[in-house]
Amino acid sequence: MWDALAVAAVANGRGDPTTRWASGVFERATLTPEGPGAVRVRVAAHPGTASPGRVERHGPGGDWLVARLPAMLALSDDPPTLLARHEAVAVALRRHRVPRIAATHTPWHELLPAILGQRITARQARAQWRALCLRLGEPAPGLPHLRLPPTPEALRATTSWDLHALGIERQRGDTLRRVAAHGPRIARLAAHDAAEAREWLTRLRGVGPWTAAVTVAVSHGDPDAVPVGDWHAKHVVAWALAGRPRGTDEEMLELLAPYAGQRRRVLDLLGRDGWAAPRFGPGRRLIDVARL
Repeated sequence: MWDALAVAAVANGRGDPTTRWASGVFERATLTPEGPGAVRVRVAAHPGTASPGRVERHGPGGDWLVARLPAMLALSDDPPTLLARHEAVAVALRRHRVPRIAATHTPWHELLPAILGQRITARQARAQWRALCLRLGEPAPGLPHLRLPPTPEALRATTSWDLHALGIERQRGDTLRRVAAHGPRIARLAAHDAAEAREWLTRLRGVGPWTAAVTVAVSHGDPDAVPVGDWHAKHVVAWALAGRPRGTDEEMLELLAPYAGQRRRVLDLLGRDGWAAPRFGPGRRLIDVARL
């Protein structure tokens, strides 16, 4: 059956100008090895099964996208049985199915918002991703209400001042322009397995384990991606699996060790069951870099 949350995870929030999932309609615009493309599909669900409904394809990359729709819609994922080693996981499994995971096969597309997400809130990162695509991305072929992600050439041609105006400070802006020099090689990582892709990405200056994991989690549908360095994940795991309101990355990895190979599914499962660490004090301050 359809896993709406798995499909929703492909988009960077509801305001993502490249990807939309609402009212049973999935739309995606991106850069493919065949050129820019866009696809639109209305979900047609049937008892006991599910399949894409009527599909629209646009641009030279349209056929490439259609061929990968089952992965993008998490239909080709076959989740294994999860053996609960903690009470919180056992309870969540009684309430929810094992999460499916979507895969886009577009690591260049996914790397850009992952870089934007470094050291700022998800809300800020999503707003900056939208602004970046509206400023540097082209209208999607056939679906002009969508935007394509910036090409490597467009990012290499932009300046730090241009990015600063979008709220992107110099450090992340330099990383965006630096990875653009490797754009074709990053796109080809889709042909490698998830572990190899993560390892290669971390060789790029400014791309650490967190950024690589967030990228490959979506591009490859990596069921074992763990966001080491994430602001919240370590605390959620410590709270759910050990009853401690705060944890470290090392403790998170130790607690998730029994689920090796499927650790991302466990994280998704805990999220679906509503687990969140207790909050102490004010949240993170939002700083508008563009106004500085």
